Amino acid sequence: MPKVVSVEVGLPAHVIDQKDAKSFIGSLFSKTNLNVNRLLNVFINGEIETRYFVKDLKWFAENHRFSEKNDFFIKEAVRLGAEAIQKCLSSEEFLAEAVPYDEIDAIYTICTTGLSTPSIEARIMNVLPFSPHTKRIPIWGLGCAGGAAGLSRAFEYCLAYPNAKVLVLSIELCSLTFQHNDHSKSNLVGTSLFADGVACALVCGDESSVSPKRKRPLPSIVKTRSTLMKDSLDVMGWDIEDDGLHVVFSKDIPSIVTNWLRPNVLEFLKENRMEMKDIFHFIAHPGGKKVLQAYQASLGFEDSMLDIPLNILKKYGNMSSATILYVLREFLLKEIAAGEVGLAAALGPGFSSELLLMRWE
Repeated sequence: MPKVVSVEVGLPAHVIDQKDAKSFIGSLFSKTNLNVNRLLNVFINGEIETRYFVKDLKWFAENHRFSEKNDFFIKEAVRLGAEAIQKCLSSEEFLAEAVPYDEIDAIYTICTTGLSTPSIEARIMNVLPFSPHTKRIPIWGLGCAGGAAGLSRAFEYCLAYPNAKVLVLSIELCSLTFQHNDHSKSNLVGTSLFADGVACALVCGDESSVSPKRKRPLPSIVKTRSTLMKDSLDVMGWDIEDDGLHVVFSKDIPSIVTNWLRPNVLEFLKENRMEMKDIFHFIAHPGGKKVLQAYQASLGFEDSMLDIPLNILKKYGNMSSATILYVLREFLLKEIAAGEVGLAAALGPGFSSELLLMRWE
């Protein structure tokens, strides 16, 4: 089965303490009709301590045109994306020797927070020495589910081409979607949660020539499952207006997770002749504290199985599609016994879920 061999990240320049973010938003929203003091509790109750942004807080104190924000998105996406790729292909943590750029067969670029045509990987291919024949597969609009979906598509590519080496590059600069003049509750809650992050994963087919650094089990992707909930378009996503992207973020997401996810997961496991008791590891996209609690309520996992996703949420916040790759990197660093099985899960606009069964081999 195709394996995830290396995962590395590109970190934006500015580390923002959650207490400072709370003070900033409190000042910005102070003259609105919202009960700001009560709503600001989400900054403290959400279990997030720090986040990374491509701009400092002062920049967000002023209004910026959509074109200005998007131009900066492209610039930073190329810089951070190239950094993550370089680190992934030369990782001293995961690889015995660097993988040459011209041996990469395909790049899946995952993004939902900025627009670029030509797509970001085309721009990066003018910076890094990839083969001009590298296949480019940009995927836009999957939101928080995008990282898991990218891994699934890379898995399918490597099944078809067992010699393949494929990159999954996730680039999300959520902070640049901030709407300075939107004083809605959704915008306030979104500012407490979302952050910027970039990550790159190397997925290799069974017959690829990549040499892992350490002779220990690696996570193979065994099966994947995509599910769309009909008539749920208003649960999560963007409203695209003249001044850019306005967040759609339903308060019902945790209850939807609790009631909808378990039957989906059980059916997926049954198709693969497995049960919940066979799952040792939970590689979850930490969409927020309440989402993690909903995962636990729905699937019945022990607290310890949420330790890594919760720790990523605390340190980085919700980086949309990139977050699950940050979580997966922590699992790659762990000593996990051969044969143990993990479930990767992420939820996104649609409303939809992406599930992957992973076995350490």
